[in-house]
Amino acid sequence: MNRDEPGTPSLRWDRDAVVAVDQRALPREYRLLRLTTVDELIDAIRSLAIRGAPAIGLAGALGVALSARLHGSAGEEAAAAVTADADRLAAARPTAVNLEWGVRRALGRLADGPEAVLAEATAMLHEDTASNRVAARRAADLVLSLTARRPLRLLTHCNTGRLATAATGTALGAILELAGRGHVAEVLVDETRPLLQGSRLTAWELGEAGVPYRICADSAAAAAMAQGLVDCVLVGADRIAANGDVANKIGTYGLAVAAAHHGVPFVVVAPESTWDRSLPDGSGILLEERDPAEITHVGGVAVAPAGAGVLNPAFDVTPAGLITGTVSEQRTVTGHFATGPAAGAAGTTARSLSARIAGLLSAFPDHPEPGIVFRDLAGVYAEPGLLAELADAVAGHFGGVDRILAVEARGFLLGAAVSARTGLPLTLVRKPGKLPGPVHRVEYALEYGTDQLEVQKGAIAPGERVLCVDDVLATGGTLAAAAALVAACGARTAGMAVLVALAGLGGSERLSRHPLLVLHDVPEADPAVPAGHGGAGYADGIDRKATA
Repeated sequence: MNRDEPGTPSLRWDRDAVVAVDQRALPREYRLLRLTTVDELIDAIRSLAIRGAPAIGLAGALGVALSARLHGSAGEEAAAAVTADADRLAAARPTAVNLEWGVRRALGRLADGPEAVLAEATAMLHEDTASNRVAARRAADLVLSLTARRPLRLLTHCNTGRLATAATGTALGAILELAGRGHVAEVLVDETRPLLQGSRLTAWELGEAGVPYRICADSAAAAAMAQGLVDCVLVGADRIAANGDVANKIGTYGLAVAAAHHGVPFVVVAPESTWDRSLPDGSGILLEERDPAEITHVGGVAVAPAGAGVLNPAFDVTPAGLITGTVSEQRTVTGHFATGPAAGAAGTTARSLSARIAGLLSAFPDHPEPGIVFRDLAGVYAEPGLLAELADAVAGHFGGVDRILAVEARGFLLGAAVSARTGLPLTLVRKPGKLPGPVHRVEYALEYGTDQLEVQKGAIAPGERVLCVDDVLATGGTLAAAAALVAACGARTAGMAVLVALAGLGGSERLSRHPLLVLHDVPEADPAVPAGHGGAGYADGIDRKATA
C-alpha cells in the first residue's frame, strides 16, 4: 500500500478491518496494520502502535464495530459477547478518558445492529477531523493574542498530530495552522522520553508538512525558555478534570512550571471528549505505570544495571493554575485560578486581591438616605488592570462552566470581563421592561415590597452550567432570583461570584446551596464606617432593600 500523503487519516475502517499506521515503526519504516480481531486491536493500543487520546478513543469505537460484526446481531449471547469485548477495550489504557468515551458511544448503538455501530464509529472519525480543525484555528487565534513576536518560536511535547487523532491533530494541528498563516519561525520538539514520541513522531509530521523544527532533550526545555527561545508552549491532553487540571504525557507538568516561571504562555489543545467532568480535580485521575524495560533498555540494549528499580509513569497532572488557556472545538478557557497542589499560591493571590479591593473601596454614610452606608466600587474599576485580575480569579476558580450570567447593573462589568477571559458566552439579567421579546421573570422580596428580574427566553440553553456574577452580595435576594431564572431556562447554576460581600446580612447563608466565590468580605465592624452607623450597609444602592 502506498504511503499516506500528509494530512491523510492514520486510522480508518477498510472493509472488515481497522487499518492504522503502526507508530512503533516510525520514523524508520512507514507500516500499516490491518487489525481484524478485537484482541489484535487491544494489543495495538497497549503496545502504542495506536496512541494519542483521541485516536485510541476512535480505535475503541471501531473495535466495538469490529466485535459487533464478528458476533452478529442475533440474541442476548451476541450482545453479551460484544459488551465483554467493549469492557476489555475500555480497560486497555486507563488514563485517557477518550477510550472509554469512544467505546461506550459506539456500544450505545448495539441494539440497532452491527451496521449501526459501524456507522456511529465512522461518524466519530469524521467528527474528530472536523473538531480538530476548529480547535486548531481557535488555538492559533489564542496564541496570536498572547504573543507579540512574529514569527513565533513554539515548543511542544509528545505527539498531538494526525497520528494521535483521526486527522489534523490538536496541539500540533494548531502549530500547523500557525505555520500555514506564516507565523512560525521554528518548533522545538521535546524528544519525550522514554518512548520518544516527540523525536520519532512529531518531528516526522513536521518534516512531512515542511515546518522548521529542532529536537531537544526534555531536560533542555526549561533552559530554552530561559534563553528566550520559546514564545509559547502547546501540548495536548489525555484527560481534563472539571476544574481544568490536565493529565498529559509525563514531563508536561515540568514544562508548565518552567513556562510559568519564565512568563511563557502554556496552552492545552484537546477535544471536548477529553474533559471528564465527573472528576472535580486532577487528584482522581488514574496514571498509567508502564513497563520498567522502557527505562532500563533503549532499542533492546540495557542502559541500566540489572535489577535497577524503576519509576515509569506514562502521564503526570498539570494543575489548572499553571495553564494559560485550554482550547477545544467548542470553547477557549483562559485565566485558570490555581487549585489542588497550587492552592497555597492561589490563596496568596486571593488574599492580595482582597487587600487591594479593601484599599480601593470607599464608604459614604447616609447615602442615598439616612442610615444607609453606600460602599462605592468606582475605585476598584478605575484601577488599571485590576478588573482583568479579578476576572482571572473568578474564571479560574470555577471549572465546567458553559455560560456567564451577569446581573444588572455593575454585575455587567465583572461578568463581561470574565466572559472575555474565558471565551464563554455572556447573558444579561435585567430589571423589568428592558429586554425585548419573550422573557422569563422572577419576583423577589424587598424590605418594602418586591422587585423583579428578567432574562430572555432562549438566552440560556437547557442543561447549561451557568456562573452567576454580580458585584455585591448583601442579603442574597438578587442572586437567588438569578439562580431561579437559570432554573426556569432548564439550566443549572454551577456557581456564583461577587466582588464584595457584606457580613451580617445573611447573603452567604442564603446562597449556601451554590458554590460561592467572594473576592472581598466587608466585616460587620468595618473601620471605614464612622461610629454610630454600625457595620450594615450597601455598596451600590441596587440591592440595598433586599431581604433574606
